Amino acid sequence: MSLKILALDAATESLSAAISADSNNVSVSHFEVCPQEHSQKILPLVESLLTEDNIKLKDLDVIAFGRGPGSFTGVRISVAITQGLAFSANIPVIGISTLQTMAQQAIDETGAKNVYAAIDARMSEVYFAHYRADEDGIATLIDKEIVIKPELLTLDSEEAVAVGTGFETYSSLHQADNIKFLTDIILPNAKYMLKIATQLHGKGECVSASQAQPMYVRDTVTWQKLPGKE
Repeated sequence: MSLKILALDAATESLSAAISADSNNVSVSHFEVCPQEHSQKILPLVESLLTEDNIKLKDLDVIAFGRGPGSFTGVRISVAITQGLAFSANIPVIGISTLQTMAQQAIDETGAKNVYAAIDARMSEVYFAHYRADEDGIATLIDKEIVIKPELLTLDSEEAVAVGTGFETYSSLHQADNIKFLTDIILPNAKYMLKIATQLHGKGECVSASQAQPMYVRDTVTWQKLPGKE
């Protein structure tokens, strides 16, 4: 039996959503870059895609959501909307990294085996992770996701592709001959979450709506104190 999955992401400047036709194919999807408009657009977008696909929310098997990293507000929107939808229809959820989503797109579109994904984290830092395609072509995390200053980042000497706004902003990161920057993959697109969600669902890694958690990577922000201020 084919899974019906709704994937949605609002964690970065992009807003996207997609529904699977079966376990590996996209039925309907939408992607746009619309900074600071996510909260107004995301629910109408989900409703539009469900209508276009001629299914109801309760027909879904699982909702996959972009759990971060990204903007604090965007990540919270992704989690909150997912929880609201999932609670209303009693549907389990799966959180998927925005970095992994971009890496999956690179693997699907180029056949890349190694992918470096980086999102501009502001404050002269990037959210970064290294992914490698597993035997099923799924982007699999190597080590862990981190937030780091670009000048402190060391990349391996193996052939790899690079994706994300972090590499767009800090072009020095992809000057090595072994790294190719894919300029058309700079923000996560939810339709590339579907294949990952299918694998995670098969492994039993769904959780209830109440257990949906954001992944900020940078959990705290330190501000320089003004003189006389505590």
